Amino acid sequence: MLAGARPLHPLTGAAVLAAALATFVLAPLLALALRADAFAPSPADWAALRFTLLQAALSAAASTLLAIPTARALARRRFAGRQALISLLGAPFLLPTVAATLGLLAIFGRSGVVNQALAALHLPPVSIFGLQGVVLAHVFLNLPLATRMLLQGWQAIPGERLRLAASLGFAPRDTFRHLEAPMLRETLPGAALVIFALCLTSFAIALTLGGGPRATTIELAIYQALRFDFALGRAASLAGLQFLLCALTAAAAWALMRPAGFGASGDVPAGVQGPAGWRRPLDAAILLAATLFLLAPVAAIVLRGLPGLPTLPEAVWPAAARSLGIAVLSALLASATALTLALGVARRGSGLIDAVATLPLATSGLVLGTGLFVLAQPLVPPSRIALAVTLLVNTALSLPFLYRLLLPAARALHADYARLADSLSLRGLARLRWLILPRLARPLGFGAGLAAALSMGDLGVITLFAGQSDATLPLVVQRLMGAYRMQAAASAALILVILSFALFWAFDRAGRHADP
Repeated sequence: MLAGARPLHPLTGAAVLAAALATFVLAPLLALALRADAFAPSPADWAALRFTLLQAALSAAASTLLAIPTARALARRRFAGRQALISLLGAPFLLPTVAATLGLLAIFGRSGVVNQALAALHLPPVSIFGLQGVVLAHVFLNLPLATRMLLQGWQAIPGERLRLAASLGFAPRDTFRHLEAPMLRETLPGAALVIFALCLTSFAIALTLGGGPRATTIELAIYQALRFDFALGRAASLAGLQFLLCALTAAAAWALMRPAGFGASGDVPAGVQGPAGWRRPLDAAILLAATLFLLAPVAAIVLRGLPGLPTLPEAVWPAAARSLGIAVLSALLASATALTLALGVARRGSGLIDAVATLPLATSGLVLGTGLFVLAQPLVPPSRIALAVTLLVNTALSLPFLYRLLLPAARALHADYARLADSLSLRGLARLRWLILPRLARPLGFGAGLAAALSMGDLGVITLFAGQSDATLPLVVQRLMGAYRMQAAASAALILVILSFALFWAFDRAGRHADP
């Protein structure tokens, strides 16, 4: 740094990045508004809207209702490997959607394990395509998230109240009525709305399992309007409708995501045991069923993918390299941006920057991609900027999660060390190296790993822009499935799963290793 030069103030840097983020999100939305046709929904559009809302509502309801007994069993039982099971149950959330779909097809598809068992019992087969398949896939992907959110609610019940309930001889129904039910009233609506919002923007599942015109979501209709009909005006109108749905849902979820109001707690205190009798084997059966449901498709991906690894199509490896590059760059860019925004807000506080940091939650990758397609199409062939657009969209969509992970730690860091660092004239790169990065390494590594894994498995905006020579690995897997090359698709999906989990592990381990 030149003598006399002053480092950029954290709030100034945060304001610049917030302005860039707001421009990146709002400019495509403005382009959509200007390009949209006068919206007169056709019967197909109304059907897509109804199906989008129906599948999201059913998926959110099923995920949260099934999460209640699962989280309750985890909260009130202690057994060897419990923490490992909690971590393992989170695996489907990191699983690339296209790979998860292949795993579910291996279990519930026409020739899957379930239908083979039904055939052996001379029972009619079940179909995974259509509404039931979309809901099943969403429950598979979101049940772990709902379980973790509700488990946090159970762990927020103060240990003193649990001890008091035990000393008063509360029956399980009394404990549920006075302690657990109030917690669920606080946490369930927010958890359900978060999952509802995620299911609104689930494009790959509808593309693979939708099952035809009667099971088309708004995002799938946008994709069809752009890729097959090239109806930019209709695609823009549908994207505006999708943005409105996402924005309203995100605002409602933000308003309802409140703590249960009990106070802090770690876990069920020592000496307080879960109810005995028939409830103990019931809890064990619930945990076993949840584990089998969540891990069987992952095991199926491994078993079906291994035999075809030596004969993978040539297109897999260049696509894997592209996906790796995008995932790593997206994670680094999102981490740097989220860190700057969190430090700026922690230092001075800014409601506007805080709002901008969460703005991408109000949209989706396909909506942003549609707006960017409208902006770019008159200027440059969309395939030429496919990878750059995918990188930027993935960065923007993962940013709110990283920001929320970093903000509490950044505020604690500022409260504990800011005055001492200022008194020692610890500024700029020295402050970043010796204070900020070591103290925020753990959430930064976890968040970067999450962003990298989600970016690695993304199948959204790339479908709008990519040609034959610049496809990412999820798009190659989807194309192999569309060509009914299921063995090759399973092997490519296994590579995708390995790379996704490896990226998450590498970033998370680096953060934990650097934690002082």
